[in-house]
Amino acid sequence: MDADSPLPASTTPSGLRLGTQAVHAGRPARTPDAPLNTPITMASTYVAGGDVEYGRYGNPTWTALEDALGALEGGRCLTFASGLAAVATVLDLVAHGRKVVAPRHSYTGTVMQLADLEARGRLVVELVDITDTEAVVAACTDAALVWLESPTNPALEVADIPAITAAAHEAGAYVVVDNTFATPLLQRPLEDDVDLVVHSATKYLAGHSDVQMGAILTRDDELYGVLKGRRELIGAIPGPFEAWLTLRGLRTLHLRVERAQANAQELTRRLEDHPALSEVRYPGFGGIVSIVLAQGEVAADLLSRKTRLWVHATSLGGVESTLERRRRWKSEAATIPDGLVRLSVGVEDVEDLWDDLRAALDGCVG
Repeated sequence: MDADSPLPASTTPSGLRLGTQAVHAGRPARTPDAPLNTPITMASTYVAGGDVEYGRYGNPTWTALEDALGALEGGRCLTFASGLAAVATVLDLVAHGRKVVAPRHSYTGTVMQLADLEARGRLVVELVDITDTEAVVAACTDAALVWLESPTNPALEVADIPAITAAAHEAGAYVVVDNTFATPLLQRPLEDDVDLVVHSATKYLAGHSDVQMGAILTRDDELYGVLKGRRELIGAIPGPFEAWLTLRGLRTLHLRVERAQANAQELTRRLEDHPALSEVRYPGFGGIVSIVLAQGEVAADLLSRKTRLWVHATSLGGVESTLERRRRWKSEAATIPDGLVRLSVGVEDVEDLWDDLRAALDGCVG
């Protein structure tokens, strides 16, 4: 890491550090009177004879965003209408009746898609404790796809990505990492030989709670071609305005992640001694903290109603701080405590965040 920055000092093949790439990648060529920012191209139809032809096949605004994300993750990028559209496109590649290994604690949309595919006889699903590397490796033996989240949502468990990836590849399985929580600034799974990286770009990449967008990245040209063909066939394409907003948000990703992480680390330190809590979960990096209220579900719901600055909302990764009791959703794993509240720490002044959270927690002490 740089001495003056809590973010890794990773560089891309261009030799530029990731924060610099976030600002500069995907911009137009520097010709006289060219726009500094990539314009929004609103077009469904193109003049024949070129590389695009039709709006489902490509868009210059997508291309700029995909170039920028590709530079950050170190692979080739395809953008989608939502994170779940990206998830569905990957799972659609698994052959009928084959097995997918996934964390028991994962984004609920992913788990629900897996459950739906298994109920319809499309896939066999094995949910695992992602922290038990030995058990995960054993589950890889007859798998076609190993799906990882690290940290997991909302338990914030961390996987041994290199070890699991090596075992999965030895068994002939592909490996996917949902990198939404860590972002490419804190973790670059493609460097660990992972086959595919998935993002809900709705979250940190766009960063302002105003876009729905997904992305898939890979270094495998064959996989890229197959996934691009699936996107064209299914039509799960992003809108050009959404792509432009995501690219604009990406320009400040390093600043937002650095501030959110610093806030999360400080709040974690203070929360560990609060009497209303039985547990504080933080993986050591990123802007997500999960806390477990000692008095359970009632206290957790009370906390969600008592904050004035923190917003009770189900999404995360925006500039504003949000919180949510995850078990209010019936689809959340039963192994998640009833009193667990997921905190998405934003970029506000940490003292204001702490004052609001502490005051709400003080009212939840039994």
